[in-house]
Amino acid sequence: MVAHNNPDPDAIATGWALCKLIGERLGKPGRVIAGGAVSRAENRRMIQLLKPPLDIVDNLETNPDDAIVLVDCNPLANNHLLQNTSIRPVAVIDHHGPELGSFRVPFRDLRPRTAASATIAAQYIREQQVEPGSDLATAMIYALRTDTRTEQPTLSRLDKSAIAWLTPKADHEKLAGIENAPLPRSYYADMLLAMENTFIHDGAALCFLPQASGPETVAEIADLLVRCEGIHRVLCVAMVEGDVYLSARSSPRGGDANAALQAVLKGLGRGGGHRHRAGGKVPAAACDGIAGPDLHNELRNRWLAACKIEQQRGTRLVPRREILEHL
Repeated sequence: MVAHNNPDPDAIATGWALCKLIGERLGKPGRVIAGGAVSRAENRRMIQLLKPPLDIVDNLETNPDDAIVLVDCNPLANNHLLQNTSIRPVAVIDHHGPELGSFRVPFRDLRPRTAASATIAAQYIREQQVEPGSDLATAMIYALRTDTRTEQPTLSRLDKSAIAWLTPKADHEKLAGIENAPLPRSYYADMLLAMENTFIHDGAALCFLPQASGPETVAEIADLLVRCEGIHRVLCVAMVEGDVYLSARSSPRGGDANAALQAVLKGLGRGGGHRHRAGGKVPAAACDGIAGPDLHNELRNRWLAACKIEQQRGTRLVPRREILEHL
C-alpha cells in the first residue's frame, strides 16, 4: 500500500486495514509505504503505541510481482512516491474526489462523501468478517477523529456506521495516550519563539523558526495559528537537525494548503497532505546552495506567490511592544 507523503492517521490506518484484509483473505503479505516524514507528536505516538506496518522511505523499490494499491490519494496527485515513475497502481482507495482529472486503474473506489478513507476500509473488512483487533481499530477511530476535526464536520451514514462498529473494539487507553502525546519542555520554548516570529500578510500567516527541538513543533504551531481570527492560510517553517520542515494549513475559506505547499517546495523538497493540512521537508543537502536569509526569502516569496499576495511586508502576530510591556 502506498500512502501520500507525510502520511496522516487516515492514510496509515487505511493502508493497514487493507494489509490485514489481503493477508487474511488472500494470504499475501503487505506493507504501508510512504515518503516524507511523520512529524506531528500525536501521529508519532500513534506509531509508537500501535506499531502499524509502516515504512517511511526516500524512494520506492518494487519487484515485478508486487501489486501497488494507492491509499488516501490518487495517481494524478503530486504528493506520493509514484510521482514521476512508470509504476502504475492496480487499485486506488480514496475519500477525495478526482478533482485533478480522470485516470484509469483496474480498480478504484473514490467516495468523496465519506469523511475518511478509513471508513471505506472499515466497510471492506466488516463485509469480509475480518476482525481488526484492538490496535487497528484504535488507529481507524483516531483516523476518523482527525479527519473530522473541522469547524463543521460532516459525517455520512457510512462514517457513523464505521464509528459505531469500531468504537467497542478500540483500546481507549491507547487512544487517550495518542491524543495526549507527551511534549518536551523545549516544545514550549519553541512555541514562545514562534509567537514572536509570526507575521501576517493579508490573511496569510508566515512563521519562521531558526531552529526547533523536533518536527512535531512545526505542525503544532501551524494548527494553532490557523485557528486565529482573520488568518486563513498558514505556513510554518523551522530548521531541525539540518533539515527544513514545513507545515501548511488553511481554513475552509483559505483554499488548498497542499497545492500552495507544493508550489513552495518545487525543486527543493518533497511534501504532501490534503486540502487543508499538508507538510513537507527540504533536506539538508538541498539547503546547502540556498543558506540562511536567502532560503528564508525564497520560501517567503514562494508562499506569498502561492497565496497570490503582493504585500511583502507583514505585521507581527504579537507586536513587539506588547511582548516588552509584559516582561
